[in-house]
Amino acid sequence: MNAGKAAQIRNVTKSYQTRAGTVVALDAVELDIRANDYIAIMGPSGSGKSTLLNVLGGIDRPTAGEVHVDGERIDTLSERKLLDIRRRKVGFVFQEARLMLSLTAIENVMLPTAFTRQDRADARDRAQMLLDKVGVGRRADHMVHELSGGEAQRVCIARALAARPAIVLADEPTGNLDHKTRLGIVGLLEDMRNEGSALVIVTHDPEVASRARRRFAMRDGKLVEESPRH
Repeated sequence: MNAGKAAQIRNVTKSYQTRAGTVVALDAVELDIRANDYIAIMGPSGSGKSTLLNVLGGIDRPTAGEVHVDGERIDTLSERKLLDIRRRKVGFVFQEARLMLSLTAIENVMLPTAFTRQDRADARDRAQMLLDKVGVGRRADHMVHELSGGEAQRVCIARALAARPAIVLADEPTGNLDHKTRLGIVGLLEDMRNEGSALVIVTHDPEVASRARRRFAMRDGKLVEESPRH
């Protein structure tokens, strides 16, 4: 993989067998993601957007093609090594705030570093810094059920950055939020690139997509880049 690339996808196909026949979710997809890139992907439901993020993040394996993250080919790795890649090099933000209910906000942010050699005190300091950065530092010791929807999503963003990943994948991260909170969350996602991470957002929201540096449309498993923003 070339220097300066957070990730690459080469001729990736992903298909599923159903009772009705073969469903092609990704059809020979090609994508280069540069370090500090900001990409938005739009398309109708069922077009393959979430499947693309899952393949890029090592959650799903492609049926054919190659996937590289931060210089390492991941589609041929064992499940154990894939898990390690996800912990160290990929941050995830979903539409629902997928936090551990039994943990506090700061403990949730520290989760990605739990299986690394990072000193626990250093990990906690970074988690607090990230919570402060996303505006919920004062809620660090609160349980998840004590957080609002917007606060929980901010904790998710902080958690996604905890391990300094090469790439952050956000799947409809603002879908359940009101307009003001939604724009605030998008602003935080944009700011996270100052941490050195590339950002890929899947969204149905044209306002969110319009802020990206590069925009793609996905339909029937094919990915097409639109005119870049100048």
